[in-house]
Amino acid sequence: MNLTLAAISYGITVVALVLLAIRTKKLIGIYKKGQPDPTRGNDKKQRFKMAFGEIFGHTKMFNFTVVGFAHWFVMIGFFALFGTLITAYGQLIDPRFALPYIGHFWVYEYLTELVAWATGIGIVALIGIRQVTLRRNKRSRFAGSGNGKAYYVEATILLIVFCVIALRGLEGAISDYTSWNRHFITTWFIAAMFKSMTLTQLETWIQIVAAIKIVGSMTWFIVIASNLTMGVAWHRFLAPFNIFFRRNADGKSSLGALPPMMSHGKEIDFEDPKEDDVFGLGTRADISWKGLLDMSTCTECGRCQSQCPAWHTEKPLSPKLLIMAMRDHAFAKTVENEALVGENSPISLDVLWSCTTCGACVNECPVDIEHVDHIVNMRRFQVLVESEFPSELGGTFRNLEKAGNPWGANRSDREAWIAECDFPINVVEGELPEEVEYLFWVGCAGAYEERAKKTTKAVAELLYMAGVNFAVLGKKETCTGDPARRAGNEFLYQILARENIETFKETFGDRPKGKKKVVVTCPHCFTTIGRDYGQQGYELEMVHHTQLLNQLLREKKLLPIKMSHTAMTFHDPCYLGRHNEIYQPPREILEATGVELTEMPRNKERSFCCGAGGGRMWMEEKIGTRININRVEEAIATGATELAVACPFCRVMTSDGMNAKESAVEVLDVAQVLLRSVKES
Repeated sequence: MNLTLAAISYGITVVALVLLAIRTKKLIGIYKKGQPDPTRGNDKKQRFKMAFGEIFGHTKMFNFTVVGFAHWFVMIGFFALFGTLITAYGQLIDPRFALPYIGHFWVYEYLTELVAWATGIGIVALIGIRQVTLRRNKRSRFAGSGNGKAYYVEATILLIVFCVIALRGLEGAISDYTSWNRHFITTWFIAAMFKSMTLTQLETWIQIVAAIKIVGSMTWFIVIASNLTMGVAWHRFLAPFNIFFRRNADGKSSLGALPPMMSHGKEIDFEDPKEDDVFGLGTRADISWKGLLDMSTCTECGRCQSQCPAWHTEKPLSPKLLIMAMRDHAFAKTVENEALVGENSPISLDVLWSCTTCGACVNECPVDIEHVDHIVNMRRFQVLVESEFPSELGGTFRNLEKAGNPWGANRSDREAWIAECDFPINVVEGELPEEVEYLFWVGCAGAYEERAKKTTKAVAELLYMAGVNFAVLGKKETCTGDPARRAGNEFLYQILARENIETFKETFGDRPKGKKKVVVTCPHCFTTIGRDYGQQGYELEMVHHTQLLNQLLREKKLLPIKMSHTAMTFHDPCYLGRHNEIYQPPREILEATGVELTEMPRNKERSFCCGAGGGRMWMEEKIGTRININRVEEAIATGATELAVACPFCRVMTSDGMNAKESAVEVLDVAQVLLRSVKES
């Protein structure tokens, strides 16, 4: 036994494990200081099943296929090669040491070698991808990441893989075998190279390599224990917990409805708030334990950054850099009441208000960080406590409060579009008649915005042609509150939501949920009424107009008679696609009309935002290039002559983009495309 190597190896192990225990205790203490969040512990059995599937299935990682495979093998290697570390400790004492029972079992030996080779290939691939990506694009997903820390982690993994393979070769050389055999299936060629060494030399080298493996591993533990913000390393331990405690136990995306405003672990009662209620995120002390877990789990991989429309149009917002800034602030030796947002704070106002809440970051994040929730919670504090928000939003909030719509248009004009229809529209007074199947929620854009009104009239005409019995609320409609809520004005949202819920109760009366059917053209209304209102205990059966029209096509109640062969592309609205996972109905409608559909490179769950969400529809875009211009350039590049949309906000933004580009590409709603196909003239 080499006493020096043993002393160094066992000594550094004690230091590493003690330090890791101390720092882990500190990390847990930081989490415990976070605000309570009682919504994260429900249905533990379902959560375990979900987390197991997502972790070992690498469901999000495989969105980047090559990276997904490489990372999967590296992850498996981190756990599967643990036995080789235990073996190394034994080899310091006895170079011929093997794990009891399984150490000389050829299947275990083969799997160890296989995993080691795969881990080595995987980490080399990841290093190469990082290098190529950084060199190709200065604003790549790795821009701003702690790349030095990542290289250290990757170098450590490479060192461990080298030691495992070398030890396998040395073990083969010191064994009694003289030719290739099943115990050294992939490493016998290395063993053969070492066979010329003497027994003493082999034993010495086994101890040296074992010591290098141990010292390399324990140094890694000391380094990460000394740096609690080293997410590229800590995520190996924290990611399973962050995934387990994600918003939805069933594994559904943490998008759609925003979570209710919580204070001290309880939902805020806006009709009677407590004196000590905390409105949003203003300081480190306001962050929940789950928020702190989110931040410390961040791997700095930049997948969120690679999909963010703000980042891609030279805005200061990067979801990754925002989470890193919040993490560094939360884990630093700062005063608890130091501001999170503002001048000389971790998050600038320009960063905070650049977000469109499109959800691309949340959809992409492999460890289920909930970026949008943190951003909106910081907006809530800025609006409700600091009264600090873009000046344009002041007018929007006043319009919502006084006129019930963001434009400040007259309430009586909500029915103006009806006069433009040459077929009857039933405007409901009081309770909805039993024979009426659907309430058509027109929405603010659908009632007031000229381009969106074309969609409203097309949907109404199609429903009329299909014999669907529907009615509208007319002047009784008011804004759902989506712009207010996503822009942080939760108080105004609560007022608008309560008003609408009372209207729905009066309209639907005692109908069961299955009979409370609402069809909408706006995905933002679809989300807010269908999902956010559920938090107030009121649920409806929501249907997007593309879903209903597609159903009517399948039931032969609408029959395309004029096949179009127009070259067309389709833009997936963020709040229809990512937030509600509705992708096929619009495409099936378009295909039924005979158009030649060409997908944009960024489509479906990776669709690029139009720039209107999160209240940005009513804010000037003063920094960088315009998001809608970026999107329409992609549409134009497909060679399509028409661009189909399924959201009034998307229609406005893409139409403006086409005009700015002086393009002849026409923007149409899916409903308009269908209408021209089913009408005889």
